[in-house]
Amino acid sequence: MKSILVVDDEETVRSSLALLLKAQFSVRTAGDAESALQLFGESRPDLVLLDVMMPKVDGIETLKRLKQKDPALPVIMLTAANTVRTAVESMKLGAADYISKPFDVEELTNTIIETLQKSEQEAPKGGADHPVAVQTPPREQRSGPDSKIIGESEAIRELLAQVEQVAARESTVLITGESGVGKELIARRIHDKSERASGPFIPINCAAIPESLIESELFGHERGAFTSAIEERVGHFELADNGTLFLDEIGELSLSVQVKMLRFLQEQEFFRVGSSTARRVNVRVVAATNRKLDELVKEKQFRQDLYYRIHVVNLEVPPLRERYEDIPVLVEHFLEKFSESYGKRDLSFSDGVWTVFREYPWPGNIRELENVVESILALAPEDLITEEYLPQQLLHSEIPEPIQFQLLEQGLSFEEAEKKFESDIILKALKKTGFVQTRAAELLGISRRILKYKMDKLGITDAIERERDGISSQSDKA
Repeated sequence: MKSILVVDDEETVRSSLALLLKAQFSVRTAGDAESALQLFGESRPDLVLLDVMMPKVDGIETLKRLKQKDPALPVIMLTAANTVRTAVESMKLGAADYISKPFDVEELTNTIIETLQKSEQEAPKGGADHPVAVQTPPREQRSGPDSKIIGESEAIRELLAQVEQVAARESTVLITGESGVGKELIARRIHDKSERASGPFIPINCAAIPESLIESELFGHERGAFTSAIEERVGHFELADNGTLFLDEIGELSLSVQVKMLRFLQEQEFFRVGSSTARRVNVRVVAATNRKLDELVKEKQFRQDLYYRIHVVNLEVPPLRERYEDIPVLVEHFLEKFSESYGKRDLSFSDGVWTVFREYPWPGNIRELENVVESILALAPEDLITEEYLPQQLLHSEIPEPIQFQLLEQGLSFEEAEKKFESDIILKALKKTGFVQTRAAELLGISRRILKYKMDKLGITDAIERERDGISSQSDKA
């Protein structure tokens, strides 16, 4: 009997699916990403039904993690938000199919059966299951469009010249820049231009993995190291042997893992979880962050000695708002990238659209521009793109009054103005996300741990309660 893992934060959905499917399949359920990854480690399912909207780590990030563990794993996404963008994003990340809630039972069952049959047909013939869980991600397609760094601005030309110099050396590199600027592409470029190009490039997003699993993901574990460790596991450091390990969002690592990371950088050796035997690998570490690590060091959230170890060479990736001349070439690149999914269209943009593109601050940088282009392709009925076909956030973006003017006009000290700015933006993020701290942290580009730390430091918990009470009172009166 085929096994299915159902991952959904709603207990009613999990129990309903288990009841509906148990006649034909062996069903296990998980309420969040961490539980799903633990169950996956215990016994690989034949198929996963995965909800998109979940707390802590959402379905898209969970899909990435599952696919990193097993690229051939068939995953069907479940969501109540029937949007083209979410569907396309899931499929691009390797989802086998996409079904909207509320779903038809017969349709869901047929989709599961068809997906399992297709998976069996595509599976390699022969060979028994190996008892050791060795994750071997496929080689990255360096010649594909996604591995290119697009831009003609002076800032990009200077950055690429620095990359060429850094790639020829073995120094540890720290890539900094806002979320969405393309830090991983820079890391791949460093790898591809180095003598390690023939070796593996292994990326890992430190912010997307639960704290309880990150040490095992990085260093691996021995069988029996903890309750769910029923098999030996090879970590990312071993997978990256003779290649490059890219640690994205390194500022989100816990202090305990930072200690072990520091030991590796100093001694070039590490221990698997549950092992007393040191292992040595030949790995170059490239790290990235959108945080100010020096500030985290002052706040004792990041080790100073580790900061100096990874800050040997620093490459700063400029935000899109500082290189508007790259927007036209990036738009052309994304149109070509999505041509297979949406068909080859000969789009042209009005002068008004280019003006909006030029004046919009692009807080999400290149990633946001990519989403805008995809949205236009998905929704615009005509090939002449005017302002009416642009997403609303581009047309109605709020440009806040600069904090320096508030400082002067309100007579605030610099420290008071700094606290006011942090409090205001945290409250706005919380209100925008319905006071869900995990989503607010994602919106702000920080971890939930850092958000909670700042909330406690600024003393805004009472303000949040007042906001919640106000919303509840308004709802009662409505």
